[in-house]
Amino acid sequence: MSFLIAAPGSGSGKTTITLGLLRALTQRGIAVRGAKSGPDYIDPRFHAAACGRECFNLDAWAMSPKRIASLAAGDVPLIIEGAMGLFDGAPPVGKGACADLARQLDLPVVLVVDASHMAQSVVALVGGFLLHDPAMRFAGVLLNKVGSARHEAMLKDALEPLGVPVLGTLFRQSDLSRPSRHLGLVQAGEHPDLSAFLDQVADQIETSVDMDAISALLQPVSSIGRATRLQPPAQRIAVAQDNAFAFAYPHILQDWSDAGAEIDVFSPLRNDPVPWADLVFLPGGYPELYAGRLAGNQIFLDSLRAHAESKPIYGECGGYMVLGDALTDAKGETHPMAGLLRLETSFETRKLHLGYRTLRSAAGPFQGDWMGHEFHYATTQNADGIPLFAATDATGSSMPPMGLVEGHVSGSFAHVIDKA
Repeated sequence: MSFLIAAPGSGSGKTTITLGLLRALTQRGIAVRGAKSGPDYIDPRFHAAACGRECFNLDAWAMSPKRIASLAAGDVPLIIEGAMGLFDGAPPVGKGACADLARQLDLPVVLVVDASHMAQSVVALVGGFLLHDPAMRFAGVLLNKVGSARHEAMLKDALEPLGVPVLGTLFRQSDLSRPSRHLGLVQAGEHPDLSAFLDQVADQIETSVDMDAISALLQPVSSIGRATRLQPPAQRIAVAQDNAFAFAYPHILQDWSDAGAEIDVFSPLRNDPVPWADLVFLPGGYPELYAGRLAGNQIFLDSLRAHAESKPIYGECGGYMVLGDALTDAKGETHPMAGLLRLETSFETRKLHLGYRTLRSAAGPFQGDWMGHEFHYATTQNADGIPLFAATDATGSSMPPMGLVEGHVSGSFAHVIDKA
């Protein structure tokens, strides 16, 4: 079997521990893959760097159980990093929690506990998780951010009556923290010395974790049949790919490629012209950090405008903003964008927009019914035109229409995940 790394809540150290395990196992010559529960674009890139294999998202809210099983199946064992707390999911009942993945894939859970502010109380916390859902199988506990050997002994003594294995103890190390920004961690491609960081985390894991017990959990996930994959919206698809446009789901691009579509990547930040294609896809990312640079990249912008005269363009979240008339950065400076949609957005006053979305469209490359997610801090100052998506939230409540469509150009703040 493979296993899922979870925690009582966010900030417990799941990502660092997952990266360390992936790197340490790879250094031992053990083939392993990473996966991420839920809609996350940052952590999967770190996973891929740690083990040298593509990391997919497994989303128990937006994907069917068959789709999840199809993505998880393979000859190489899988370590899934959970999101938030083990049982935390979308309202109203917590659907999409990483516990749902554990149940659907019949995987054991390794529970990471931030023990920095507790001693004997750890038994109540861990004991509660062990009893909460009889369907959960726990392989053991990893104690994180432990203060001293004495602190470790207190924690282990308290947990002993529960009979749950303590698979490792990681002591506090402030130099293992990573820089972050408003959407999460700095991207893997921007880390100044990523390989050295991953090696350092792996070294700590090797000295702190029972790697033999971890290795014993690693068995491939069995396939239960191939799920229906997404059909490409065009034969030749040009995909923007750089630090400003990094948030494309790997499973979507892989589906398109497997179905015979030609994927041609280019870099707007490098001022690449848009390649000839039947469809241009501008994914989300951090265009607000590079707005001035993008505004000055006339080769990219002119070729994008020329493409829009006869061929479709789709922008998702950050890509959607770049298709608009203007983008105001966090310093209050307004930059002209492509001018293909009557859209003006701003980061001068930030407002969080977060949650799962069900989407329906009769236009653009994602026609029909879809499952998606929204996560951004941009304020829409102006949006004139025909909406792209009708939308509801995770509870099924109606929301205002999302996105715009004008001629061959369309986009929205929603990240499309899978067919509904």
